[in-house]
Amino acid sequence: MQDFKMQSHKISEEEILKTFNLITQYYEKYLKSCGVKSVKLKDSKGNYTKDALVLVYLAQNYPNTKAVSKTQLTDFIRVFYPNVSDVQQARHLSKQGGYNIVSGTRGDIGAKIGAGYYQLITLEKPYPSFKPNRRSGIESADFEELKREYDYKCATCGSVEEKPHNIRKNERTKLQEGHMNPSLPLEIGNIIPQCQVCNRPDRDRWIYDKTGRVIEIADSDDGKRVVEKYFKRVSTHTKEYFLEFLKKLLKIK
Repeated sequence: MQDFKMQSHKISEEEILKTFNLITQYYEKYLKSCGVKSVKLKDSKGNYTKDALVLVYLAQNYPNTKAVSKTQLTDFIRVFYPNVSDVQQARHLSKQGGYNIVSGTRGDIGAKIGAGYYQLITLEKPYPSFKPNRRSGIESADFEELKREYDYKCATCGSVEEKPHNIRKNERTKLQEGHMNPSLPLEIGNIIPQCQVCNRPDRDRWIYDKTGRVIEIADSDDGKRVVEKYFKRVSTHTKEYFLEFLKKLLKIK
């Protein structure tokens, strides 16, 4: 039986299977009915999926889980995928998948962990702001037609699909289904093609128009934090001016 180093101890393949079976049991009992996305243990080639490995890593000793760093997650994933450079699974599993994983970097309410750390809180309730079917996506043929309308360019930065990215020259542009309004379903009319750079970090903070420009702050946890961070940074005078502007805009006396 092969062993894999994790933090200060080892986890065997038997433990991986045992932990994943535990996750599956909780998923079927509590999370499936909430619309949380299921995770496959292995892909069609018999390899462990990255999502499953991250969940297993975070679910060690459940329910007595601990915060783990993104570096630790990445090192563990590299045991199975040596060439992986940036592990995003923990973030995707929570915001998009619905698993109750908090992030110190994201500033989740109640998360008492440092920046760059993740922790699985519970397998009995979904991530608080998770919206089922919000990112259902569209048929590949429809997205292909949409990309054609945009000349296979990112609506926000203009990077061309499969060409070197305009900013990250060492990366090849990959167009993704960008959410125009994150509070609405990911479907035709609410999708723009965005590159992996523009679509990743701020997908739940802004509302975009069809040209890829930000037109509003999204009504989401991330959107609210943008406003909170703004008020922490600006001067008292600027805050007062901003509030007066809002009152006039909303016609509040």
